Amino acid sequence: MLAAAAASGQEARHGTGTWDADTLGNHRVVLEVAAPSEAVRAIIPWRRRDSSPEKKSLLVVDAQTGARVANVARVSTTRETGEIVFQPTSGKGRYFIYYLPNVGSGRSNYPKVTYPEPEQTAAADWLQKHAAAQGLPAAAVVEFQAIDELNSFFPMEVIATAAETKALEDQHRDKPYLLFPEDRRFPIRMTDDLPHRWIGTGANRPFRGEAARGEYYAFQVGVFASGGPVPSLRVRFGDLRGPGGALVRSSAFTCFNLGGRDWTGKTFAKALAVPAGKVQALWMGVQVPADAAPGEYVGSVTIEPAGLAATAVPVTLVVSNQAVPAAGDNEPWRHSRLRWLDSTHAADDDLVPPYTPVEVKGRVVSVLGRRISIGDAGFPDRVESLFAPEMTRLGDTPRQVLSGPIAFKVESADPALGVFTGTGPRFVKQARGAVAWESESASGALAMRARAQMEFDGNIEYEVELRATRDVVVSDIRLEIPLARSVAKYMMGMGVKGGFRPASYQWAWDVEHNQDSAWIGDVNAGLQFTLKDDKYSRPLNTNFYHSKPLVMPASWANNRRGGCRFSERADDTFLVGCYSGPRTIRQGEVLRYDLRLLLTPFHPIDTKAQFATRFFHAYKPVAEAAATGANTLNIHHANEINPYINYPFLRPEQMKAYIDEAHANNLRVKIYYTVRELTNRAAELFALRSLGDEIFSKGPAGGFSWLQEHLATDYIAAWFVPDLKDAAIINTGISRWHNYYVEGLAWLVKNVGIDGLYIDDVAFDRTTMKRVRKVLDRGRPGALIDLHSANQFNVRDGFANSANLYLEHFPFINRLWFGEYFDYNSAPDFWMVELSGIPFGLMGEMLQDGGNPWRGMVYGMTGRLPWAGDPRPLWKAWDEFGIADSRMIGYWVETRPVKADRADVLVTTYQKDGRAMVALASWAKGPVTAKLAIDWKALGLDPAKARIQAPAIDTFQDARTFKADEPIPVEPGKGWLLVIR
Repeated sequence: MLAAAAASGQEARHGTGTWDADTLGNHRVVLEVAAPSEAVRAIIPWRRRDSSPEKKSLLVVDAQTGARVANVARVSTTRETGEIVFQPTSGKGRYFIYYLPNVGSGRSNYPKVTYPEPEQTAAADWLQKHAAAQGLPAAAVVEFQAIDELNSFFPMEVIATAAETKALEDQHRDKPYLLFPEDRRFPIRMTDDLPHRWIGTGANRPFRGEAARGEYYAFQVGVFASGGPVPSLRVRFGDLRGPGGALVRSSAFTCFNLGGRDWTGKTFAKALAVPAGKVQALWMGVQVPADAAPGEYVGSVTIEPAGLAATAVPVTLVVSNQAVPAAGDNEPWRHSRLRWLDSTHAADDDLVPPYTPVEVKGRVVSVLGRRISIGDAGFPDRVESLFAPEMTRLGDTPRQVLSGPIAFKVESADPALGVFTGTGPRFVKQARGAVAWESESASGALAMRARAQMEFDGNIEYEVELRATRDVVVSDIRLEIPLARSVAKYMMGMGVKGGFRPASYQWAWDVEHNQDSAWIGDVNAGLQFTLKDDKYSRPLNTNFYHSKPLVMPASWANNRRGGCRFSERADDTFLVGCYSGPRTIRQGEVLRYDLRLLLTPFHPIDTKAQFATRFFHAYKPVAEAAATGANTLNIHHANEINPYINYPFLRPEQMKAYIDEAHANNLRVKIYYTVRELTNRAAELFALRSLGDEIFSKGPAGGFSWLQEHLATDYIAAWFVPDLKDAAIINTGISRWHNYYVEGLAWLVKNVGIDGLYIDDVAFDRTTMKRVRKVLDRGRPGALIDLHSANQFNVRDGFANSANLYLEHFPFINRLWFGEYFDYNSAPDFWMVELSGIPFGLMGEMLQDGGNPWRGMVYGMTGRLPWAGDPRPLWKAWDEFGIADSRMIGYWVETRPVKADRADVLVTTYQKDGRAMVALASWAKGPVTAKLAIDWKALGLDPAKARIQAPAIDTFQDARTFKADEPIPVEPGKGWLLVIR
């Protein structure tokens, strides 16, 4: 039994029971019939929070037989009470009324749950005789039951009746609003009703709580707008005075609903008003000093609505002798982790490996493998890449990415308008990991102020403010990026699938498309540009893009007049022109043409780590995983140690025991943990909901029954695990929840010992990913992050290229796993750009149907054990050759030592002293033969003594020996792995 509460003059107990919830629903009333009868009447004070219960079916079941009772009459069904007449088919005994039966349909992981309307099952003669009969025996209410405590409505979702609420209002008719302080053990869940609990405890009462020394103590104050709307709220905290003059300073308090620090570390404030008749929970916390003297600390919290009288809530905090570790964070029920929402953990300008400090010499800014020269207006007039073509090292000769300066230009009938001219950059910040500069320039009556920050990974963020000093009419304001045509070999983004770029292309803004950026470049040099304004809000991704799409930037999009043109020019230029079209800019009007430039690659590829790190992607006994030869375990959610999605805090002891065992067997363990959605098991769920749409996206509701019964409205149903009844809802694109995420990761590193993350699509920005990388590197050197994504180039996902969408995160991860719905029959240029990761300094693995192992080897990729494909035979061949210590020379390298005589058979060489492993793969439509052109000198081999052998590799190839000039037969979609020695 959960507890008991007075209801309509009787004790209505609340507890849990066991039954088939999938058939009968999550809630029932237990009734007792004292004696046999043709009909009995049950008056049920169920106090339901759901709307329109009269439109929902209910089932009466005979507890003795398990059979449904057909003869049932619903005399009255309201949210407060139900009057039900039914035939007790087994006479005396217990009967159940299941009052929220539901029906599920749709995909198992995205269920659609509906509540059937009432149906008439009673016999006509029984109904006529008993439905309206007076003096029927009463069926007594014994207990209200839920299938478990998680599903229980008690106590905070058991509503007060209208009469009780009015009586309470009448007691305080001189108050325009009422306050209900509440313990953290009872999160306020409803906004449309008062919980019945508050009728008993009363309004405007003092608050008394119990805290441990060193605890961050969380509590609530519910604001009920009883007398009309309550305008903008403020909260004022007083000191708490304790034994012997001890103080808990007012500065130790926080109200999370009124502001805090965002994911970038900036402070913000929120306006908060309460509509008439609504309830708003104010979640607060106070840091109790670790050395606080035990005893009572007394003070007050004052609620101050604008234009209304303030109300003080007396607060007594009883501090015990007990000291709690980590401010209480080891026990999620305490809600102490709410302070994580304002964390600035790892929000600094330091580096992460393998990057080098940012260097500034004059106007030249250098980072690992790249450098730019800044022009007078603050934009790069030169971008250089120092990465060698094979991408395993830096070279000596820079490659020019641009054929001319990046510039903003204005077209207008006014001859004074044209190119912006400025006085050059003024550096305002120089740190190891970032430098920032400002510049001012003008074009006639248009003044432009640009502020840029370049970070160690090659990311350059621009805030570009354009202001008119008088009314100006323009036909266009555009950004021009002139790329060297030789560098602009590949492209992805803005509707272009990854691969060879088109000779010309035009794109326009469209909210239906998750497109605001494009990458253009070659394997060892390129850049991505992203167009934004100051109202940018990260959209949702994957299946949920259309629930929260891009906010069209007013400057660039200009009511769909804006877009981008891509075209080849005669001067060895591939020109990108991002135009915004005609407009009138009024005097004093400000437009923000913000943008991001991301210079690629980020770092050399790490082939040794790629071939030495072998994933096992499943939760299995450690010994079983170790026996496969894998050395890194990825633990998804929905299992014994990580059961609930994106909240890996409920079974830390079990997770740590598993990880400790893995470490003892020289295995690393990474876990699934991200922020796209959050389980309904999260301890802070209702506190987060009290923040409005800050943490969770608003949406059409629906989904699994728990969500509909306890959240009701304003959410987007997300992933559901049927076996665990784990129902998640969608987070917003960016929020303080990402601060919590970073702190949660730090807690896992310290307390559980995880070795990294498996991220299933990314629902946060690069600032958060950078912090994630720092937390892992500082707490667990050598930790790994791998990123999985399904192909998002479809209508549902807004035709986004996964690699382009997540490119800002690539500097901080170790491996890609792309992914469901990717077509491995695609051409090599698609493989290079959207699958391999190589142009960005990464390598990857294949997923859909296990991938294509022959083509994968050309890019150093395999399937992932045991999820898709079995790479163990290839692992064996790698180890026999020693591939981890080889030098990878890909088919894209002009000076590669081994080539095929066909363009549709690609060859990548893994070279060691005295031998080489050669991967061939065919993209030909049918069987072909290919002859190898071998640079024996480059391989360091004597052709007269060399042998070309295909080792036997299970499910991949049979053993075979070839002569140096012998044509090699290649089946379509297959290839060979040869060893030349």
